[in-house]
Order: sequence, then structure tokens, then C-alpha cells
Amino acid sequence: MTGLQTIIGIHDTTLGPAVGGLRFYEYVDERAALKDVLRLSRGMTYKAAIAGLDVGGGKAVIIKKKGVELTEALLRKYGSFVERLAGHYVTAADYNTNVDHMVHIAKSTRHVISLPTELGGSGDPSGNTAYGVYISMKAAAKKTWGTDSLTGKKIGIEGVGKVGYFLTQLLSQEKAALYITDLCPDRLREVSRNYKVEVVLPGSLHSLPLDIYAPCALGASLNAETIPSLNCAIVVGAANNQLAHQERDGALLLKQGVVYVPDFLVNAGGLINAVTELEEGPFNKNLVRQRTDKLYNICLHVLDEAAKTARSTQEIAQGLAVERIQSMKNALLR
Repeated sequence: MTGLQTIIGIHDTTLGPAVGGLRFYEYVDERAALKDVLRLSRGMTYKAAIAGLDVGGGKAVIIKKKGVELTEALLRKYGSFVERLAGHYVTAADYNTNVDHMVHIAKSTRHVISLPTELGGSGDPSGNTAYGVYISMKAAAKKTWGTDSLTGKKIGIEGVGKVGYFLTQLLSQEKAALYITDLCPDRLREVSRNYKVEVVLPGSLHSLPLDIYAPCALGASLNAETIPSLNCAIVVGAANNQLAHQERDGALLLKQGVVYVPDFLVNAGGLINAVTELEEGPFNKNLVRQRTDKLYNICLHVLDEAAKTARSTQEIAQGLAVERIQSMKNALLR
């Protein structure tokens, strides 16, 4: 017995096979895990659609319980489950999983990406996720201040795991004034050793006077309690499902005058990195960068439409994603 307890959510396959990462996380109960995987798989659908990728949305979780570790046996068993889905779902690295885990999964299924670069894969997507966040920040800055320079801007990064670390690196190179927080002291110490940052107590970053607030930890950080205390001009971050309630909280941000770029657009760089691995031929880093750079103009389009129509950016971006999917469905029915 491996102790495997997993849920795979496939939200939509209109544009192609559902692609999404595998999370290893300790949930309160199975219902919480199911809710998470369904929300995340929906977000992956929107992310792929708005980024112009020819894949659908999916997500998987392995429920972490006492005594359950990501052993080779457990990961192979999970791979067998993925293989039974016959290519309708393609798994990848995500929260608490990495490229080495994908190697074990690949022993049981062909439908896995985020493999190490030495094996011809795309490797860890975190760097490109961070680059997409960075590009989106610059687009939001351009819309807000008329220039996309982030030099001297006060930017708060909540969560300095892999993506947050790479984002810190990019923003440091542009000489932004950085404030960071994380629940893990070791991460804070590592970032502080390598970059000029100011460490902030967890739970207080969002209320500091900032130019840009970047939620890069787990979701639901933007909710009815935190949004009224935001003290920033822009919210652009890597975390999935940042809005606790999509319609309500998107409207709250609009009412408060905060420029918000939806997370499923901002963090699409990681998916772009992974999906490029599905294409035939050697993995093309230049193509990944070109595709990720397009997020800049997509962000500007969403922000422009929101300004013209006085609707939330969440509504605009989601509408664009749904429109692309629906147009494909209509074409297939003809």
C-alpha cells in the first residue's frame, strides 16, 4: 500500500488536453481538497485560453496525511492513475512537487511534463512564472503611471518560495524597493542574504503603503476583510485563486480603485513553459520567452477594456477566456 489519496479535476478540454500541476498538500478534509482542485482546474482553463494556448484546464492533488510521503512507489501509482485517463489530462509540477517527482511519475505514464532539462523537458516552471508576473507588473505600471519602469517602486511580495524568489531577483535588477514576507523564516533569511529587502511580519504586508502588492503564496488572500485595508495602487501576484469570491471581490477592488490584474493571466508563464514541452522537437526557450512576452499586451488590453466599460478586470479577463473557448465549441459543432 502506498497511501495514495488523490483527486484529479478536468475542467475543460475544448482547446486540447487538460493540463495542470500536481499539488501535495495537507487539507482539512476531502471536501476541502475537492473544492481546491475544482477551483484550480477552472483557473487553468481560463489561464490557457487567455494566453492563447491549445490546451484545457486540469489540476491534481495528492492529499498529505501523517505518514504519507512522496515516495517513488506513490508517485508511480499516481502516474498509473494519470495513464488511465488516456491523455485527457497531462500532469506537471506544482506546489510541493518538482521535476524529480515528475521523473518517477513518467515511469508509469507518458502524460507528464515539467521533466528535467537534461531529459529534454522544460524543467522547473517557476522562473518563467515569475517572469510572467514581472511582465504583468510592468503592463499595469504602464497603464497606471504612464511608464512601465519599476525602478524605485515600493513592491511587497507575499510568499518567497520558488516563484517569489525569482520575482525578487527580477525586481532587484530593476532597483525596486522590496518588502517581503513568508511563513517560513529560512526563506526570508535566504532572500535577505542575497537581495536588498525589508522583511515584514506575516499578515501585515497587504496594508502597508505600497505601489504594488504581489500575493505569491496560497489563494484567497484578497477577500472582504483584506481588500478594504489594501494601501496600494496595483495588485499583481503569482498565487492562484487570489480572490476568495471572484465576482464580489473583483467588484470590491474596482470600487476601491485598485488596479488588479487577474491571477490566471499574471501567472500564465509557468503554463506556457510547460505546454511548450508538449510540442514536437527540442524544447525551445526562446519560444517560451516570446509567448510569455505577449502577456504584456494582453494585460494592457484587459486593463483598457475595464477602464472603458467600468467593469472589473476579473470579469473582462474571464469573459475573454470563455469567448475563445465558446467560439471553438461553436466551430466544432458546425
